[in-house]
Amino acid sequence: MDADALRELLGGVRDGSVPIEDAVARYRDLPFEDLGFAKVDHHRALRNGAPEVILCEGKATEEVVAISEAIVRNGSNLFATRAASEVADAVRVALPDARYNARARTISLPQQAVEAREGILIVSAGTSDLPVAEEAFETASIMGNAVERLYDVGVAGIHRLLSHTPTLAEANVVVVVAGMEGALPSVVGGLVSAPVIAVPTSVGYGASLNGIAALLGMLNSCASGVTVVNIDNGFGAGCAAARINAMTAKAAD
Repeated sequence: MDADALRELLGGVRDGSVPIEDAVARYRDLPFEDLGFAKVDHHRALRNGAPEVILCEGKATEEVVAISEAIVRNGSNLFATRAASEVADAVRVALPDARYNARARTISLPQQAVEAREGILIVSAGTSDLPVAEEAFETASIMGNAVERLYDVGVAGIHRLLSHTPTLAEANVVVVVAGMEGALPSVVGGLVSAPVIAVPTSVGYGASLNGIAALLGMLNSCASGVTVVNIDNGFGAGCAAARINAMTAKAAD
């Protein structure tokens, strides 16, 4: 339940369209619903604007399905990350309207209509970085943003990036995803005034050390305004971008 849903529920009680006992039933499982193996946090959207997100790695398929059903039953938007295809298939049997992005390994089922805020741009260095870039895209999208993509514009052919300078300049926040030596966020950081969220990926040959070289390169960026998340953490970058964009929209109102 988010703030808008809470206002709607309380308004229904006030005008008599929602019986008090129905409202009590909606609140009975707040702030969390205990499934025995998991405690589903239905209050999270009230606290930080986004519902609880399921990390599928390490969970049994039936556990992911049960948590997904609990989230949907509560009326919240469903979003799950790092979902294998067989897990997504099981969720879609229980919830046929759920959508699976195989490249991002995310499951989503929006239930609450929101006005999509423009202003987030996801940039990837290469096609091999797309799984992480798509995870960031899906994350920011489910959190109420109309997200733009700019893919395969790495420093090996910098003219590809420079041809999109106007698009970069229009963004409120830019998420830059890169592996190898992780140079692209520094370049973007030198071109834009918006915050840049750098995401190192584990893409690269031996000395890239599964993303550590990119991580260290981004942490040592000479461009100001570049913030770095963990290796392959498209989800964390998408969350941060969504919050920055929401604050930008609030400041403009």
